[in-house]
Amino acid sequence: MAGADDRPDPAHGASVEEIAEDIERTRHEVGETVSALTDKLDVKGRAQDKVADTKERVAEAAETARHDVVDAVTDDAGAIKPGLPAAATVVATAAVLLGVILWRRRRQGGKP
Repeated sequence: MAGADDRPDPAHGASVEEIAEDIERTRHEVGETVSALTDKLDVKGRAQDKVADTKERVAEAAETARHDVVDAVTDDAGAIKPGLPAAATVVATAAVLLGVILWRRRRQGGKP
């Protein structure tokens, strides 16, 4: 965005078209400045954006954790690895999901 010192005002002998162009350019710059200031002052909107970003990161972390658990307890064919009881698999998966749920609630200010 150009400042007032970046461009000269229309000269004394400037045409009506040059003055009109300068006015339009100035209006556009003021509009951009007002828009930028409005965005900075919109605390609720900025907070909502932050919440949405956090939710997205939590969802990605939960999906990654789920895949990690599945990969840890299954072989390449998708069957549970020999010697690993099914109950341990269920408990591990439940623990990961419970941890993610509790973490999300605490981040949102709710009770666990």
